[in-house]
Amino acid sequence: MMDLVMAGGGMMIPIILASVIALTIIIERLWSLRYNRLMGGDPVGTVESWLASGQISSLKISELARLSPLGMVLAAGLQGYDSPEAMRSRIEDTGRHVAHQMERFLNTLGTIAVISPLLGLLGTVVGIIDVFQSITASGGASAINPELLAGGISKALVTTAGGIMVAVPAYIFHRYFRGLVDERTIEMEREAIRLVDLIHPVDARKR
Repeated sequence: MMDLVMAGGGMMIPIILASVIALTIIIERLWSLRYNRLMGGDPVGTVESWLASGQISSLKISELARLSPLGMVLAAGLQGYDSPEAMRSRIEDTGRHVAHQMERFLNTLGTIAVISPLLGLLGTVVGIIDVFQSITASGGASAINPELLAGGISKALVTTAGGIMVAVPAYIFHRYFRGLVDERTIEMEREAIRLVDLIHPVDARKR
């Protein structure tokens, strides 16, 4: 493997660097976007039990905010629960912040998926230019060993292969994480609506 990397020349350095960054982002997002970490169990059920026992307070709300990102969104709503409109407004503001955190590094991962094949192609072009310069310096194609020519071109193509090998998993995980963020956002919205309906029941609002 190291021989293959070395054969690609200098353009393999940014490709390897991109692969390390992509792998780091993938591992970090897999950890950060776990369901239990984001949702924190059943925070709405916890709030319901607090309400039933009359234990809800600013201290309990702060405890809820530390529980999970969803808990942070719900706690923001509870800090302004005088009306359903005020709750929704605070939930939406905090929800945008949480959604932004869930999308962290995804633009970088998408950029790596796009530029890695281009870096590989650039390395191939540079390598082929070097091959033809060698031919010119040696006095023409008739004076060069065909095996050396084929070897030079194959080395140039290593960077293209390397770029594609980085781009494919980066693109797959970028799409996966985008879908996962959308799914988690919808689940948080559903739980937020559940909280608003708990604090301000629909029947009570119609009166």
